[in-house]
Amino acid sequence: MKTFRTTIRVRYCETDKMGVVHHSNYVKYCEIARWETFRHLGTSCKELEDKGYFFPVISMNFQFIKPALYDDEIEIITKLKELKGAKMFLEYELYNKNNELINKAETTLAIVKQENMLPCKPPLEIKKLFEM
Repeated sequence: MKTFRTTIRVRYCETDKMGVVHHSNYVKYCEIARWETFRHLGTSCKELEDKGYFFPVISMNFQFIKPALYDDEIEIITKLKELKGAKMFLEYELYNKNNELINKAETTLAIVKQENMLPCKPPLEIKKLFEM
């Protein structure tokens, strides 16, 4: 299974009154990590969109284990789990600076053509990423 590491720093605007990252920001963190992974492996969301594809998220699952706090550096490990038909399955593990697992997540993305928004076979670039 192909994996990639992305590091982000928690910004003040992402925290709640307690100084803890608001749960809604984990969606953004996973999206950042996902597209940085694809970019690192040789393609980008923009390139794929320019070729006529969209990748809507159709399922998300998060497990909140420990809080992340303002100014923490978080390392996100993205795993390209499976490509099945017109769906991509990805997993994420988020770690704090003490290498403690703070969050686990899964996303499922559909692969659709822009012209009709219908599911389609994955483009060659995506197939190659999951075959690596």
